[in-house]
Amino acid sequence: MARRHTPEQVIAKVRQGQKMLNDGRPMVEVIKELQITEATWYRWLNQYGSEKNAEASRRTRELEKENARLKRLLAEKELAIDILNEVAKGKF
Repeated sequence: MARRHTPEQVIAKVRQGQKMLNDGRPMVEVIKELQITEATWYRWLNQYGSEKNAEASRRTRELEKENARLKRLLAEKELAIDILNEVAKGKF
């Protein structure tokens, strides 16, 4: 069964793995300790390996949260307007 990691966990594991590699540990040992596959390591390294990518990922998550909140507020406003229109027409 696939295990999901949050972006924060991925960034922490990438940093930990990079530190272990810099200390001279072999790749096989690093991915075993992180409990991931080699393909996952390279994918994570590509997505979250630099501070720029990590910051972009964090900012994207924040924007997605804000977007969801704004959509919910708009839906509530539209519902209130529809209710007021129905009341004004006398169809209740």
